[in-house]
Formats: sequence, structure tokens, C-alpha cells
Amino acid sequence: MKLMTKEIESSLPALYSQDGNPDAKAVVKYFTPDADWTWYASEYDSDAKQFFGLVDGFERELGYFNLEELQQLRGPLGLPVERDLYFKPTLLSELA
Repeated sequence: MKLMTKEIESSLPALYSQDGNPDAKAVVKYFTPDADWTWYASEYDSDAKQFFGLVDGFERELGYFNLEELQQLRGPLGLPVERDLYFKPTLLSELA
């Protein structure tokens, strides 16, 4: 499965463009099917392949994560990160 499509890339606001915006939305959701990690991307820099959004892992926090790292990551059973095909854009404040 492609984690990034041209449609998703064009719908993600530029990195740092939503600083302090209480209405910032997560546009895309990534998850590990065999572990309890989820990444909600709300901003993206296509040159650096860097996201900003909500990371739900050991703790739930806002932070940066990288597309190339997500593509290489494997869970404990060896399953790759997937994109939630049914995720609808959601306010980060609702997810946190």
C-alpha cells in the first residue's frame, strides 16, 4: 500500500503553517496493524518528507515523523505501517 499519494500530499498543509491553530486537522492516519502505534498527519514538507501531527504510541503527543521511516518500519510480527483508507479529516483536539 502506498502511504503517500499525490492527492494526500496536495491536501496536507505545509509544515509550520498551522502553528497555534486550534482548528488544525489531521488529514491522514497511519498505523501499525500489529502494534499500538498511530500517526495522524496534519502538516507535511514534501522535500524533507517530514510530517507534523499527533503521535499515539507510548504516549499521545504532538510531534514530527518521517515518511521514509514509516515506510521502513515493521511491527513485532513484521507487518508494515498502513494508511487508514477510511479515515476522515478530524480536528487534532478531538483526537488528543
